[in-house]
Order: sequence, then structure tokens, then C-alpha cells
Amino acid sequence: MIPLKDENPGGRFPLITVGIIAANLIVFLYQMALPEEVLNRFILRYGMIPAELLGRAPSLYGGPPAAVTLVTSQFLHGGLFHLLGNMLYLWIFGNNIEDLLGRVRFVIFYLLCGILAAGAHVVLNPLSTLPMVGASGAIAGVLGAYLINFPRHRVLVLVVLIFFFTTIYVPAFLVLGLWFVMQFLYILGEVGGGQATNVAYMAHIGGFVAGIWLVGRLRPRHRWR
Repeated sequence: MIPLKDENPGGRFPLITVGIIAANLIVFLYQMALPEEVLNRFILRYGMIPAELLGRAPSLYGGPPAAVTLVTSQFLHGGLFHLLGNMLYLWIFGNNIEDLLGRVRFVIFYLLCGILAAGAHVVLNPLSTLPMVGASGAIAGVLGAYLINFPRHRVLVLVVLIFFFTTIYVPAFLVLGLWFVMQFLYILGEVGGGQATNVAYMAHIGGFVAGIWLVGRLRPRHRWR
């Protein structure tokens, strides 16, 4: 199921959500303008590399301190579909969490979710020298926050079954709950001897759980339900 929109209009204009999307688009356009060799160095400098973060491997390409890449990596993407998929989820679900938390708290929430998501990836892959990039860990936090605050709001999804496809409305807890379960299944498939991928599924799980935990702690008290 691919979400297309939700029936949950926010209050004021989602300035931070739109700003984050714009920042990701700008960085991606900059990436695409780089020659391949320069782009590879750029990713290695600003992507989050677990072994470098833990001090188990030297930084070969300079760049900021390893801890800073916990943030910079959130604005890099490995390809167009990687970017579009992430931005679609952020556009659909981010505005309501921004409205719930307020703009300043939403910035803190988003970045912390991304950092904790990266931490979950590091725990599972402490010796990895491959750079982790993408906003999906932070956006997973947005999904977790949406799940516990708006579980019954309807989401329009595109259902694709081989050559058949249709659109239907389903409750948010079904869409987001299924997404979360799928991340576990992907990890189990890899651990169980399945084909390894370059997707940081553990970061998705870490970000999702972080979002559930953080949203209640950052939400203004007068907005508790």
C-alpha cells in the first residue's frame, strides 16, 4: 500500500515540513550537479559511517566531525526514488505532527528522531564502513508519532497487486502498523540468510520507536488529549 494523502487537515501552514522538503530537494539537486567521483567523496564525507562514528575506522575524506554526520546524513539521498518516497511520506504525515508539536519543537523532534534512528543502525552495524544516508529514519519518527496520535484518521492508499491496482481509504493504524511490521520482516529476511540490501531497516525501526517516545515528551501540555 502506497499512501497518497490523509483526511486530517492541519491548522496553520506547515512551514517546517515544507522547509525540510525544500532543503532535501536543494541538497539532492546539488548532488546531481557533482561529477561522479566528487559525489562519491561528498557522500563519504557527510554520510554517517558507523565505524567512523565509533572511532573504529579513520576518516579518509575529511569533512565534519563524525558526530555531525548524524544530522548531515539526514539530508542526503541515494537516488531520485529514494528522495521522492521519503518526501511523499513527510508531506502526508509531517504537517499534523508539526501542528501538534509547534514549529520549534517539531524541528527538535525531527532531528532527534533522525539521530536516534542512526544510532539504532550503528548498534546493529558497528563495524560498517558504508555511509548511511537519507531522511527515512527521521520520517519514521513522524510515522510513529502519527500512529499514536491519529490512529483512526483515514489515509488514501494505492493498492497494487501485480497488474491490478486501486485506491481505497484505510485507517492510519493499518497503513503505519503494516509499514512497521514490514521493516522487521526485512531485517529477519537478511539475518535469516536472505539477500542483503543497502536499506537501513534498523534505522527505520529505531526512528519509529523514537517518534512514539519523543512526541509525548515534546508535545506542549495544553495539547495533550
